[in-house]
Amino acid sequence: QVQLVQSGGGLVQPGGSLRLSCAASGFTLDDYAIGWVRQAPGKEREGVSCISSEGSTYYDSPVKGRFTISRDNAKNTVYLQMNSLKPEDEAVYYCARGIGAHACEYDYWGQGTQVTVSS
Repeated sequence: QVQLVQSGGGLVQPGGSLRLSCAASGFTLDDYAIGWVRQAPGKEREGVSCISSEGSTYYDSPVKGRFTISRDNAKNTVYLQMNSLKPEDEAVYYCARGIGAHACEYDYWGQGTQVTVSS
């Protein structure tokens, strides 16, 4: 079955960096876009970044220039490198499988991982 297993995350000081990983199984990663979505307490989920099957990337404005999404299809893993973290980046982050090669609309989700940005 389709599984997305996340790792990474944790506590970091403002200005610090973290890398999130999303290991995919049960489907051919090459055929799908993968995205990262976050949800802060009391707020709606918001799309952070997405990468198509060919590697085209999208970033939401608040993270552009600070976050980098990448994929290693050989390792069936997608990454989100987060630099210059701000308190407003604090949220639960989810990776998700796109409904197609280019679609940043999602049908399967990882378990979520907490990112806390605090001094």
